[in-house]
This record gives sequence, structure tokens and C-alpha cells, in this order.
Amino acid sequence: MSVADITRTAEWTALKRHRQALAKTRIADLFKEDAQRFQHFSLQLDEFAFDFSKNLATTETMRLLHELARTADVAGWRDRMFAGEHINSTEDRAVYHVALRNVGREPMTVDGKDVMPDVRKVWEQMRAFVTNVREGHWHGATGERIRTVVNIGIGGSDLGPAMAVQALRPFCHPEMTFHFVSNVDGAHLHAALAHADPASTLFIVSSKTFTTQETLANATAARGWLTARLSPGAVPKHFVAVSAAVDKASAFGIAPENVFGFWDWVGGRYSMWSAIGLPIAVALGWEGFERLLAGAHAMDQHFKTAPAERNIPLTMGLIALWNIDFLEADAYAVLPYAQDLARLPAYLQQLEMESNGKTTRRDGKPVKCATGPVLFGEPGTNGQHAFYQLIHQGTQRVFCDFILAARDRSGYPDQHLLLTANFLAQSQALMFGKSAAEAMAEMRAAKMKAGKARALATHRSFFGDRPSNSILLGELDPYHLGKLVALYEHKTFVLGVLWGINSFDQWGVELGKQLASDILSGSGVARDGSTAGLKALYDAWQR
Repeated sequence: MSVADITRTAEWTALKRHRQALAKTRIADLFKEDAQRFQHFSLQLDEFAFDFSKNLATTETMRLLHELARTADVAGWRDRMFAGEHINSTEDRAVYHVALRNVGREPMTVDGKDVMPDVRKVWEQMRAFVTNVREGHWHGATGERIRTVVNIGIGGSDLGPAMAVQALRPFCHPEMTFHFVSNVDGAHLHAALAHADPASTLFIVSSKTFTTQETLANATAARGWLTARLSPGAVPKHFVAVSAAVDKASAFGIAPENVFGFWDWVGGRYSMWSAIGLPIAVALGWEGFERLLAGAHAMDQHFKTAPAERNIPLTMGLIALWNIDFLEADAYAVLPYAQDLARLPAYLQQLEMESNGKTTRRDGKPVKCATGPVLFGEPGTNGQHAFYQLIHQGTQRVFCDFILAARDRSGYPDQHLLLTANFLAQSQALMFGKSAAEAMAEMRAAKMKAGKARALATHRSFFGDRPSNSILLGELDPYHLGKLVALYEHKTFVLGVLWGINSFDQWGVELGKQLASDILSGSGVARDGSTAGLKALYDAWQR
């Protein structure tokens, strides 16, 4: 699969010239020039709207960006992904998470084999398990029904399920509690088990290879906690696994029929749609999990079939590229105005930074432009009282996504109205800013003395012209969450294609794992003075 250096194309050069032509243009000016700018620079898919009008982008900007996408063959790479081709070149694998939410009946093939019969077989296994647990038919070793579920995994085996269960809290089983343990720090497992009753606790151990160091350490400790309180024979009634390694899970003590499989074409950070989503399905019930899949499938079909100029994931990826590589934004804030989406930024950190945090193109040559930005975020309005100061007045250029659900399930409509006002106000403030003259006028209107007002004017003004997108959902429910997550997946894919990198490997993660194993064995401690010194202090302070 050939890959060109996108920065050496005529389209990239045209975009650089275009950026220079916009040097004195402000985003607010574009609204003055076009009274219908929102209609022209927003896209909608049913009750899902993407507004990119508060970016320094004109009709010409979008034309040039779409030309760049055609040169990079984004549509061709998209079609290869949907066709099950091995677009993960460094691992020689298909990238086929879209098959996991294929709720239609059409076949989806990898290496000439339709994978959907196997996918549906796992769905049926999951459905039966979910029904048994939720309806109280699955009993622990002492006959108790399951009331506490503890998912043990890390990375993609944790972040997606943890994010989704929290996001969909109003739809979860009202008599069940869900915990997610990922960190090998024993404090994480301790917190999950502090108030758990072993007789009614079920552990889901999620590891494709069943060799992940942190996951196995936590699973082994959890097994010890359970058997010390019940008996060694209790393990099969209280542990299930999501893994491709049935033999290793069986050796751990998990019954083979309670191992839920998945495939090598499922990347970890794209796996919440697979059996890795088992805790989501237990929390929501099978119908709720199917709605999550259906929402993602709807976004898949939109990405696959919508015309380029009306294609939301493509447009979102192009705007991101424009901000990163032409407007020199090196940080990206995802700001959900929904407390239940508190874990979304952490989930997207893995999705985007692990996928596109690369310096090497698919052909092994170095990239010649900025790739994945630093992604961070917190729910609004909390973030407004923390890091928004830097976004408004700091020296770094940060572009933002604001996310809001129109309908509220909290039962506190006044709070939701205030939340909505802040959602709308912050992107407006980032765009307009406030001039020193405006700040002066405000202070003088408040009867402040002229000398003090002049002294404070520069402190109380800010330039504005900070870009942002706004995403409005009809409701934060399983269907719309599926759409939202699939949107970010496809946007990440678009950026990877544009930069010419493989978004589906993560070799940078491996070195630290290798060195940790060396240090545990003792062979890696003496490699440098800092490591040796810290280990000596650690050993001394154990006494």
C-alpha cells in the first residue's frame, strides 16, 4: 500500500498559501460576512449535529481540504477498511471493529471469510449470559445472585466499558453496582472490593492474550480475595473472561464456556463493541447494548455513504488537520457538558493519542508535519473553574470540542438550562474574546476610577479567535453514545490517512513493558544511575 508525503503535494502548498491569505481574518468576521454561516458550516444526522462554524474556515478552506482528502485517498482507505483488507500493515491485520456493530444482515469478510456468523455466535453467548446475570439466574458459590460486577482490564479493556457504563448510568440495572479496576496499584482493587460481598460479586477478566501483566496481577489478587472468603472451588461461579486464550483462562480457573472470545482484527482501543463490552451489556441489558451498537452502525453507514461535503467524520478530521497543521494548535480539549461523560476525555486520549501519536509513516519514513495533539478535558462546567483560563488567555493554541445533550434525564431542569447557557457561552467567548477597550468600558460603567481601569484593561481582555466545534445530541442514551464514539473513531482514522500513518498499532507502548519486566527480574536496575539510585532508596524505605 503506497503512501505519499502529503506535505509535498500541491494541495498542501495551496492550503499554506490560503492560510497566509487568512492571516488578518478573524472567526467573528466570517459571521459578519455570512448571516447563514451556521447553516453552511454545520452538519446533521438525525438528532446529532456537528457545528464547525466557529473555526477559521471559509468555503475555500473546505474546498482545499477536500482536495487534500482526495489526494490522500481517504475514501479509498475507508473502503479498504470496510472491505476487511489488512490496512494495519505493521501487524498484517484487518481493522474491522465496524463488523462488531453490523446490526444489518450483510456479510463482512476478512481473508475471504464472512466473519458475521462468528460475531453473532458471540452475541448469542453474551445475550444468554447477560440475561442470566440480570434476572438473577446466575448464582454464586453460595447461591446468591450477582449484585456487584468488577471488570479487570487495562487500556482498551477498561476505558471503553468504564466510560460507557458511567455515561449511561440512568439506563443501568438499578440493583447492581459496577467497578472497573485497571491500575496495578493495589489501591485501585482495594477500593473496588472494600464494600463488596464475595458471595454476590462477579469478576470479568478482560485480556486478549490473558498475559497482560497488570490485568493478571489484579485478577490473581482478586481470586485470592475471593477464595480466602469462600473457597478455591468458588472461582468458576465468580469469574468469567473475555479473551482469545481459552487455555490460559481455563488454567486460571475459569470454565471454558464462560470465556468470551474476539479476534485479532479487533484493536484494543476499538474493542468496546466486542465481548470487551460485556460489562456494558450487563449494565444496560442486551437491548440497551444493541442500541449502542445500532448508533455506532448508523455513524458507520453515514461515514461510508454520505457525500464528502456532508460527511461528518470526514469534515471533523479535516477541520482537526487544519487546526493542527496550519493554525499550529498543539493541544485539543474535549469538553462534554454532561457529568456522565466524565470519562470520555480519558477514553479519547487512548483512541487518538495511541492511534496517531506517531512520527513514522506507513512506508517507514518520518512524517513531515505535526500529528496527534495532546488531548485533555473535563466536564463543563467544572473545567471552566480549572483550565479554561489557559484556553482563553494562554500562549498555547488549543482547539476545542464542546458536547451537550439537548434533553436531560437528571430531573433538575434549572441546572440543565444553566449548563446549556455555559455550553453556548464558552464557545462564543473563545471566538469573540474581549478587547482592552471593551474591558475599559465595562469597568468605567461599574464606576471604577479611570487610572485603575487602564491598569487592569490588558489583564481583563483577551484576544479571542480560538477555534471550536460544537456537538449537540438529542439525548445521552445508548444510541447517541454509539454515534458519538463511532464519530471519534472515524475522525481518528481520517487523520491517520491524511498524515500517512498507521493508526492501528502502538509499538511505543511496548518498550516500557519490556523494561518493567527487566527491572522486576533485577537485570534492568543497573542500566543507569537514576534507576539504580531510586531502587536503592525504595529498598531502604521498605524497612
